[in-house]
Amino acid sequence: MPFTLKKTIEFIVEEKKADFLFTVKGNQPTVLDTIAHLQLENGPAQFQTIERGHGRQETRSIWTSTRFVKYVPLPHIQQFFTIRRDVLNLKTGKSTTEFAYGCTSLPPERGSPAYLLSCNRGHWSIENSSHYVRDVTFDEDRSQIRAGHGPQMMACLRNLTIGLLRLAGWQEIASATREFAAKPWHALRFLGL
Repeated sequence: MPFTLKKTIEFIVEEKKADFLFTVKGNQPTVLDTIAHLQLENGPAQFQTIERGHGRQETRSIWTSTRFVKYVPLPHIQQFFTIRRDVLNLKTGKSTTEFAYGCTSLPPERGSPAYLLSCNRGHWSIENSSHYVRDVTFDEDRSQIRAGHGPQMMACLRNLTIGLLRLAGWQEIASATREFAAKPWHALRFLGL
């Protein structure tokens, strides 16, 4: 069975009895155009967060709508959302603005703007805690393993390593890998061998 977004949504909602929230990109032009044409961001934001850190101030605003969900050729969509991310570099004063469009199976009574923004933000914390570590610490992007199931197996092994180290209390995965590289017997003891 080939992968399609429609089948994935049906599997999540109908078989797993779960909900979804995803950001719509260019590979779903009908959905993207529908949300973009709603121009939700023209009204006042329904929820907003402001965070400061790492030399910048980031303002995230969200708008949601149930209008036109029935016209999108995907099942179980209950809401559309638009997220605007304004980032101000506190040192240079330069600011950037990005928009993200998405949809969810959560109806408004279970998926408030604050909750949807939090879920979207949570996706990036997963991205940052897993993929970033794999890219930087394990240099995954430059891996020469490209054939067959090799790339998936290596990603699984890297994820397993990161997960085990985090369970053991390591916050800095790079420090742990340096420790075990310098003292391999510590790695064996860590694994109970």
